[in-house]
Amino acid sequence: MRLRGFSATARKRRARAAALTAGFLTAGLLSAPAAGALPAPEPPLTTMSITSPPGSADVRVLIYYGSAAAGAESPLVNAGIAAIERIGLTGPADQRFTVAATGDGSVFTDGKRLGRFNAVVFLTGGGDVLDPEQEAGLETYMEAGGGFVGVHDAARAEPYSDWFTGLIGARPAAGGPADVQRATVEVGDRLHPATKDLPAQWKRPDKWLNWQTNPSGAVHTVARVRESTYRPGQNANGADHPVSWCRDYDGGRSFYTGMGGTVSAWDETDFRTHLRGALLWTTRLVRADCKATITGNYAAERLTRPNQPGRNDQIGEPHGLVTAPDGRVLYIGRGGADASRPVVTDWNDPDIGKGQGQIHVYDPATRQVTLAGELTVFGNKGGGEELVKVEEGLLGIELDPGFQENGWVYLHYTPHSEIDRATHMAERRVSRFTLDRETNKLDLGSEKVLLKWPVQIHSCCHAGGGMAWDSEDNLYIATGDNNSSGFSGGYSGNNPEPAFKGVSFADARRTAGNTNNLNGKILRIHPEPDGTYTLPEGNLFTGEETAEGGGKTRGEIYVMGVRNPARISVDKSTDTLYAGWVGPDASAPSPTWGPAKYDTFAVITRASNRGWPYCMGNKQPYRDRNLPDPAQPLGWYDCDHPKNESPNNDGLVNVPPVTGNNIWYSPQGGGPDFPRDAAGVPSYEQAEGTYLLPWLTGGGQAAMNGPVYRYDAANGSAVKWPAYWDGKWFVGDFYDDGQPRNAVLMDPRTQGDGGLPVHSESLKKIVPVGDSGIKNLMDWKFGPDGALYVLDYGRGFFTSDTKSALWRVTYTGGGPTPAAGQLARGTR
Repeated sequence: MRLRGFSATARKRRARAAALTAGFLTAGLLSAPAAGALPAPEPPLTTMSITSPPGSADVRVLIYYGSAAAGAESPLVNAGIAAIERIGLTGPADQRFTVAATGDGSVFTDGKRLGRFNAVVFLTGGGDVLDPEQEAGLETYMEAGGGFVGVHDAARAEPYSDWFTGLIGARPAAGGPADVQRATVEVGDRLHPATKDLPAQWKRPDKWLNWQTNPSGAVHTVARVRESTYRPGQNANGADHPVSWCRDYDGGRSFYTGMGGTVSAWDETDFRTHLRGALLWTTRLVRADCKATITGNYAAERLTRPNQPGRNDQIGEPHGLVTAPDGRVLYIGRGGADASRPVVTDWNDPDIGKGQGQIHVYDPATRQVTLAGELTVFGNKGGGEELVKVEEGLLGIELDPGFQENGWVYLHYTPHSEIDRATHMAERRVSRFTLDRETNKLDLGSEKVLLKWPVQIHSCCHAGGGMAWDSEDNLYIATGDNNSSGFSGGYSGNNPEPAFKGVSFADARRTAGNTNNLNGKILRIHPEPDGTYTLPEGNLFTGEETAEGGGKTRGEIYVMGVRNPARISVDKSTDTLYAGWVGPDASAPSPTWGPAKYDTFAVITRASNRGWPYCMGNKQPYRDRNLPDPAQPLGWYDCDHPKNESPNNDGLVNVPPVTGNNIWYSPQGGGPDFPRDAAGVPSYEQAEGTYLLPWLTGGGQAAMNGPVYRYDAANGSAVKWPAYWDGKWFVGDFYDDGQPRNAVLMDPRTQGDGGLPVHSESLKKIVPVGDSGIKNLMDWKFGPDGALYVLDYGRGFFTSDTKSALWRVTYTGGGPTPAAGQLARGTR
């Protein structure tokens, strides 16, 4: 038992009260309701009123409204009592309950009577509303399995009690807004009975409290208030502003909501629905999960050891992973060697850029790593200035849908054998290999080349690499725009002038914006058993389109206009494609050239053009530039009718309209937007910017798309993530300092057309950040055990080091509460 700073006499009184009430409470709370109807209650205290629905005398709720201040009863209290009485009288017959109300704190020292209540609701205001014996009785009540619901100002009660602070979860901060304001509540928990029937974006008026300490991670937050929709005043909590939460506490169940601060709130149907769900859980009428986002319920374990000196026995330069149905994890190293190995950067040397792209296999049964094989790749040129660094190599891995039977592994890579040192060109390919599933060794002689295309390797960067399957066994392949990061001031990447041996390397209209080029795209093909492929219906082009002047298309293109999509995923339950890509390098918006660097995430529900290098974010255009003087700005691109008028274009001039993206962030913050003129062109004046996604910050940034989690109730794994995360999309960034590592909830009605997320929550306390954690996120996917597997790149670039590692993040919190045998009526 935890005691606040009482005198010795007070502590003795409290201990005596606890001892007297413990036996009564345990019998009343846990035995009688689970077994059926309770004995008839004793006559109520003179200050207690009781309202009983027919047939519900065995489930009782006590409303306590005691006040530390003298005066008449609050209209807010009266409204709350009336609403909770109404809740108890309505709904299905097996979910009704008796309501009693009192302002007499002595009820908490009457263990026999208190033990007959399944839950206690605090409608009280601030101050010391319980004496030490009464608080001791409430503690004992909770320890015996009781339920607690706190509403709004209940967070101000018992201000000197650490135990009550834990019961509530957080205390209001000084200086918050005192007026009633309309705001948007983001309802992130779509399963808890208190929130499952509410709108995901719930707009309502209330008095909104700020918190001294953000409780997220210590409690399970079911709803947050969006501060950008009202004036939060002093001590605002920012993008993560919890408003309702729950937790299993000290043997019982606690639910708190900061809403309900106005009399009119209790007349709202949705607010009563919210309270009803809270009461159903706290009274033990239904089970619910209030553990899913509590940080302590997750464990992050590093699975791989550091490499032995001079060897890549555990891991290469981390670049992607995939999980097999039997639990094995296959992960790849791009091709950068450890620091002890020389890097060849001389184009006269036949070994220029030669590296080894490794495929490793982690076996959870043995907890051992096998080096399955190595491909000789162009991909080891180290860091440095332009024309020296490189991002080619072994870029992506996927397993055939029939992997358990055929052992087929698909690899996306740049073979060193195909580079042309005279022209600085290379070949990118996607090939199929066979893995011996007994030895975990890759048969390099089994290669079947499905698809290949040319890439320039004179100037870095943007190779892409991710791959994913849909439910129809179509393979998606992400390719970077194969374009230099320089020569456009960090803006649109559309400078047509720089070239080597006739091949432009600074004009993304040659690649990403070109309908006849496979770079800067997400391709979609259907691999066939003989190692060839066919084209599924519904791609962006058929490959048969032509235009006057000879412009053509490639039928493999599903998405065009992406810059460097290193990570993609497909939710096979919906066949929705999710992608993220890194933006250019401009540190600030320019009224002359357009937006700053936007790293981007998109939900892609159909074949489309995502904008690069014409438009970014929510259809914000760049300025055109062309010969003879690319330094001089021309007109703004029209996002609805973009034209590729580059001299390096061999595709169509009129390209598909741009679809807006869902998430974008710049060095200034998340979702920057600007006032637009009559032609729809943003001002790009930094001082005029607004930020639609305040949970995102910028700076050094490199978007790393993640999976959509799907909960499998039939999966018996003890470490699977809970159902709370079902349907949530994981978005992250390579960097952990201020960058996103979030689970977001999308609106299916708007997500395919650039709709913003309706809710977001940080994963940084669950997928741990920092130098001793997962600092540089390179890839993350869920395995068949429902655990999250994560690659940490390490602490350098173009190499591996002692921090390069494969991790697993598991859930350890257990199932919903209360236990099925402790439900008040049957099993739910």
